Amino acid sequence: MSKKQKQDQKKEQGQVLIQERPKSRTHTKKPSLYQVLLHNDDFTTMEFVVHLLMKHFHKSEVEATEIMLKVHSSGVGIAGIYTYEISETKVLLVTEEARRKEFPLKVTLERAG
Repeated sequence: MSKKQKQDQKKEQGQVLIQERPKSRTHTKKPSLYQVLLHNDDFTTMEFVVHLLMKHFHKSEVEATEIMLKVHSSGVGIAGIYTYEISETKVLLVTEEARRKEFPLKVTLERAG
């Protein structure tokens, strides 16, 4: 008796058929990552940049100071690397706080890698 005939016989007897799924794996693509960048300017204080890094990027005071010095010396520094949505939110929050304190800090995001 073929497989099809066995299935038809079970249907006639009112039995439930359980079919096995073909074994195929679906691969979820990892989301792209983006760097949140802080840019140096002549007006935003170093203390304020350290404050922002600790508050919004959860850096320790030592890590925040290192990033701030990198921004100061090379003109730009990476505050963190996140998915696009999180990066975009951090850029907005940090920019808003800087504007409230009347600092012209430039915060951008770019694709990591």
